[in-house]
Amino acid sequence: MTTEAELITGCLLHDRTAQRLLYDRYKNAMYTLAYRITGDYDDANDVLQDSFMEVFRHLDQFRGEAKLGAWIKQIVVRKSTKKKRIVIWQNVEEETGESINWGEIDINVAHLQTAILALPDGFRTIFVLAEIEGYTHREIAVMLNISEGTSKSQLFHAKRKLRSMLTQR
Repeated sequence: MTTEAELITGCLLHDRTAQRLLYDRYKNAMYTLAYRITGDYDDANDVLQDSFMEVFRHLDQFRGEAKLGAWIKQIVVRKSTKKKRIVIWQNVEEETGESINWGEIDINVAHLQTAILALPDGFRTIFVLAEIEGYTHREIAVMLNISEGTSKSQLFHAKRKLRSMLTQR
């Protein structure tokens, strides 16, 4: 198996085999992320293509401070949010401090995926980044150029809306 360092070196030398291996290693995870943010198959494919073009164009700028997959993920998130022109509500009422009681909801994965995709773009983006991808509010704030408070508020409202959608049948 080719190491990450070997892949990077090969790609920097414009080795097509290394580029293909790097693409194949990350394409599924990055496509899934792009789709979860954009909510559209065609947009996700465009994002995937644009992201890997940028990866190969700017791989010499990868500093190795994080894993290569994390660096690529940042590019995919940025491209995905630009593709959909995500609107984050800057003036959302402050989080009330109440917690979302998820209770006992009997849902299948397909129903959950459909509900997540039905969230408004801003809510969906924050929900995917925080709850599915595991980013902190600080990281999300930097990625999307918003405040941590806005990220927290959007996540709170996304969970509330998702709960409402999942309990309506």
